[in-house]
Amino acid sequence: MWMTDLLIAARSLMQHKRRTFLLGAAIAGVTTLLVLMLSVFAGIERTVVESATTLMTGHVNVGGFFKVSAGQSAPVVTRYGEVVKILRAEVPEIDFITDRGRGWAKVVSSQHSIQLGIAGVDIDKEPGIRRVIQVVEGKLDGLKEPGTIMIFEEQAKKLGVKVGDPLTISAPTLRGTSNTTDVSVAAIARNVGLLSSWNVFIPNETLRKLYQFNPDTTGAVQLYLKNIKDVPKVEERLRVVLAQKGYEILDKDPRAFWFKFENVNREPWTGQRLDISSWEDEISFFKFTITAIQALGNTLLFILLIIIAVGIMNTLWISIRERTREIGTLRAIGMQRRRVLSMFLTEAFLLSALATAAGIVIGVLLTLVLNASAISIPEGAQMFLMRDRLVLTLNPIAILGGVVLIVSVTTGISLIPSFLAARQKPITAMSSVG
Repeated sequence: MWMTDLLIAARSLMQHKRRTFLLGAAIAGVTTLLVLMLSVFAGIERTVVESATTLMTGHVNVGGFFKVSAGQSAPVVTRYGEVVKILRAEVPEIDFITDRGRGWAKVVSSQHSIQLGIAGVDIDKEPGIRRVIQVVEGKLDGLKEPGTIMIFEEQAKKLGVKVGDPLTISAPTLRGTSNTTDVSVAAIARNVGLLSSWNVFIPNETLRKLYQFNPDTTGAVQLYLKNIKDVPKVEERLRVVLAQKGYEILDKDPRAFWFKFENVNREPWTGQRLDISSWEDEISFFKFTITAIQALGNTLLFILLIIIAVGIMNTLWISIRERTREIGTLRAIGMQRRRVLSMFLTEAFLLSALATAAGIVIGVLLTLVLNASAISIPEGAQMFLMRDRLVLTLNPIAILGGVVLIVSVTTGISLIPSFLAARQKPITAMSSVG
């Protein structure tokens, strides 16, 4: 029976080619926009997450605070080598591990000075940095040498320096005394939005020298997982495992580590306590960007669905008026109301399915073309999107979900006019002047 309905629907669509083409083009156009929209938002979200989890946080972080007195703390993990051994044994989901020094210091040139976040890195253990950061002058491998620094274009402009120029970094040590170290600019990288406006990289050895730390001290151990969806269970497991190993663990606080100083300094303990956080915690201060992107995408999708629903409804009303006598004839020769309803629903489904399929093909092709075009992002938007070029990412699951939603809505909205068509009395419909 369904094959008969499908055949009738196909013939009806072919018989009314102009109407079919116009409505099909509208559905295909909306589907194309949906594919592009989802690709843009998926690309933005992926870029934000990739940049954030490269520049300042791992997927899961084992950081901590060390207090030499009740009111003074530093963001460090002592004897971190022992922690790393536990992590490797207890977290099979790990892809790779890095350790990052954490600090806040004044960077001084001959012309200017600015306060910046200082990240200590071992560049040989940082595969993510090479994927995200684009060096415009110098080389990343320069960070293999102690006494070097990598800064971003915006900072280089403010400081008035280029590769090879000297800088002085000044910061208070854990004991409260001020210390300085001289570095030279090894590389200048392209700006990566908000994070690159206040963050620079130096070798871990140089950071330890600046803060007078011993070699087995770092700021945080960053875990990068094979699947980022494993973050919640890994984070919870580490809280249990590290506590069982005798480490003091701070209560969960879903904020970036520098927001925690006030609470930590008020607490009456001394010594080492570990702080386990996720990448979402560490970028919570600008997570509104991702939330806003998702909200905008949902709003646009809702608007597109309303447009399609109205178009389908109007077209079916016109179709039913044009085919009133046909409906009456079908009813007169014995077609039941349920079959008439099924006929119109099948027609709406077939039209929307074919049109969305065409829209997907066009949308994918346009996505590939736009990626190849390397479209520049306005400078103001780069601050939040963390990239200077527009990147579209095809997300098959999201696209399939959107397409199913469009087909479901277009088919579902046709229920009202189809139901009214099925309720027409044969004699009334046949006597109508179409």
